[in-house]
Amino acid sequence: MTGGLAKASKGGPAPRAETLVVLQLFPALVGVAVTVALSAGAVRAEALTLLAGVVATLFGSFIVIVGGFPYLALLVLFVVASVLATRYRFEDKRRKNVQEGTHGERGVTNVLAHVIVPTGLVAIAWIAPTVLSEAATAFLYTSALAFGAADTFASEFGVLTGRARSLLTGRAVSAGTNGGVSALGEAWAFVGAFTTALVGAGLFRLFSAATPLVGTYVFGVLLAGFIGCQLDSLLGETLENRSLLTKGGTNLLAMALTVLVGAGLLVALGGSLT
Repeated sequence: MTGGLAKASKGGPAPRAETLVVLQLFPALVGVAVTVALSAGAVRAEALTLLAGVVATLFGSFIVIVGGFPYLALLVLFVVASVLATRYRFEDKRRKNVQEGTHGERGVTNVLAHVIVPTGLVAIAWIAPTVLSEAATAFLYTSALAFGAADTFASEFGVLTGRARSLLTGRAVSAGTNGGVSALGEAWAFVGAFTTALVGAGLFRLFSAATPLVGTYVFGVLLAGFIGCQLDSLLGETLENRSLLTKGGTNLLAMALTVLVGAGLLVALGGSLT
């Protein structure tokens, strides 16, 4: 991958699992410059608040320096897709009082809820490569963002139906209610998870980064992301509605649970975490 790989020399010991390596100075500077420019553009376009843009810059810079460009590219595409979904028929959402922010902007809490887990995975793989291989990191990182896309798409498109049902009881609830799901929302959750899996597979291949077998990668990421979206609804209905979690806390916990689900799926599908 762009950060370099740990490889054994000829005649030396058998090659170990590929691990994340910090980018060299020039690629790192380019990566940081790209991150700053993208964050500044998002703030200017009112997709992020100023503080959210600063936080996105800091976390994005770490991700690209340690993980490499495919990790940053996948994160950026997730943010772009989220912004487009958020602003789709925004006036309709505003009239129903289910819009995100004042103009569709994302605040620092939302950014942190969606970037802490992916950044943590990259950090673990860098600091403790015997715990997570590069291939497993790519899989779990993509699973986390697949959840983010599934949850965002389900929420932003599902609220437009006007009808939803409680995930736990099946009773009718207003669209946008925590724990409420709809057929349209679930379909978009599938689309979000699936497209993230496909785009991730393409990006990691483009940058020659290690991943599990393509079939395992795409199916596992899709399933983990979709299941994570259901867990988010469950947490919203059982904990957030009781003020035991904030919206950001729900998203953060659901993403962490998605990674655990993804780890189990990876092993079950014949892959390895190390």
